[in-house]
Amino acid sequence: MQERHMDDQEETSKTRRKEEMHERQDLGEQLVALSAGQLAELDLPERLLDAIVLAQTITKFGALRRQLQYIGRLMREVDTAPIAARLDQWAGRSREAVAYLHVLERWRGRLLESDAAVTELATAYPGCDLQRIRTLVRNARREPNATAPSSPSQLRNYRELFQELRSIVPEQPSKA
Repeated sequence: MQERHMDDQEETSKTRRKEEMHERQDLGEQLVALSAGQLAELDLPERLLDAIVLAQTITKFGALRRQLQYIGRLMREVDTAPIAARLDQWAGRSREAVAYLHVLERWRGRLLESDAAVTELATAYPGCDLQRIRTLVRNARREPNATAPSSPSQLRNYRELFQELRSIVPEQPSKA
């Protein structure tokens, strides 16, 4: 009796297997939506890549659904964690990407609030174009409601400052 109970614990429930199957199919749908360059970056097995490329050409709903199921079956042989992590990163949902954007937002806020922040930025990231930063900060401060953006057309310098910071502040390498 004890031995039978151990076997039950080791087996995955039917519900869990179905959930995993649906997760793989959902991941497959996301893969079908990717460009050829993004697919090449993922280094997928050839059979899976061929199935994805074929699914991108299918227009009939029933045929596409069957192809997505096939892709889900092929994904049983693949470690899906790195694929899902890369998709999240591309979608900007990874913790590192969100943290990086928060760092940039904090720098922009500090620069708009204080002139001393320009010196801090120069100290933290030597080699940045201080003249360009000062110009963008000055112009962004002149824009109406730079701290609470309303109309995107009025905030050109506010956005440019963010892009400039993005080119200065390096993104932290992921620990994956």
